[in-house]
Amino acid sequence: MTSFARGVRRDVDLAVDCGVDGVNLVVPASDRHVEGKLDTTREQVIADTVELVEYAAGHGLWVEVLGEDGSRADLEFLEELLGAALEAGADRICAPDTVGHATPDRVFELYERLSALGPTSVHTHDDMGLAVTNALAGVAAGADLVHATVTGVGERAGNAALEEVAIALEHGYGVETVDTERLYDLGEAVAAATGVPPAPNKAVVGENAFTHESGIHTDGTLKDDAMYEPYPPETVGRTRRLALGKHAGRAGVAAALEEHGVEVADEELDEVVARVTELGERGTRVTDADLLTVAEEVQGRGRDRDRRVELLDLTAASGSGTPTASVRLAVDREALDGRGRPGGGSSTGTDERVASGTGSGPVDAAIAAVREALGGDAATLDSYHVDAITGGTDAVVTVEVAMSRGDRSVTVAAADADITAASVRAMVDAMDRLLAEEPAPSADD
Repeated sequence: MTSFARGVRRDVDLAVDCGVDGVNLVVPASDRHVEGKLDTTREQVIADTVELVEYAAGHGLWVEVLGEDGSRADLEFLEELLGAALEAGADRICAPDTVGHATPDRVFELYERLSALGPTSVHTHDDMGLAVTNALAGVAAGADLVHATVTGVGERAGNAALEEVAIALEHGYGVETVDTERLYDLGEAVAAATGVPPAPNKAVVGENAFTHESGIHTDGTLKDDAMYEPYPPETVGRTRRLALGKHAGRAGVAAALEEHGVEVADEELDEVVARVTELGERGTRVTDADLLTVAEEVQGRGRDRDRRVELLDLTAASGSGTPTASVRLAVDREALDGRGRPGGGSSTGTDERVASGTGSGPVDAAIAAVREALGGDAATLDSYHVDAITGGTDAVVTVEVAMSRGDRSVTVAAADADITAASVRAMVDAMDRLLAEEPAPSADD
């Protein structure tokens, strides 16, 4: 474990007190920082750096020296500064592209010369969208370590994204770095901790990275997994998704229905595709629940299907105290426990379940209440997303949830002027779909 430290002895002392194994010493490299920021000279920077490296190494620390704003530094001075750091006992050196200024050819030039001095790290920022490209240029020039952050989080436009660098090195160059199958879960954990989710179109970990909607793309993907993907989604802990919208074709709709155990005749499939396309042309994202509802209507099964879970009542309150909520649900007990009673009897019928919960807000409390009513392990809430679809203080919001139970998953949306009501309705509708004990009947039944 290492700690970044400014080029002052006090920071090294604090790092030692923390019990870290090493320090990443940040010293000025460009004249902007040497003269404009610290009002010192190049000669003094070299002398101070040598003294700090010797001091840190003398305390048993592993030492990396970073020449801040190195991509805008005079290259001869940068070589002199970092070369002196290595001679003083530093273990490795780095010339950070602190403001995302450099182009790949500049990075290659820097690191080709610096890596000749000793072990070198590349540190890039994404201000021009070149962080990963520049990191790869640094590696190609001789750097043997990349500074990166999970999903690229960092100041301004962020840093080189760990997951992108890792998969680019493995897939593009055959260089293994990390356990790539854990990259998606790592990204999810960081997003949850920071409250900064990746953009839907973010490479590797974005929601749409392995989602196919276009009819041509979906058809090709179903015939050959690699048709429109550079590498299998399982490589980074993902699964492929077939999204439905105005471009959905027969192959994609049929595959989505098959995932939910729904069989349709050819003429029924034509009707389902037509309705899905119509919804997509309105700008509506067709969720799993939408698709299943359409299929039920086309096959005339909608009126005959009994709900497994139904919301009967919802009450939520918040204010100066702890937000609380209570729900009353009608639940098909056989669907929920998924098995008969011991001794050959069956657990059939409908239960009315009442539960309450608390949370950081009324929505959180209501979701906790639903979980309590259904049992904590009934299903997993995989994602929760809110969009305002009208303006003003009385805006209608759409809540979209993705939930899974075992190997089945659904995405359901609900709209309401009350965000708490929309959230609970979306969850309950998702559970209703997931708790179907048997696959839907085939078209021949």
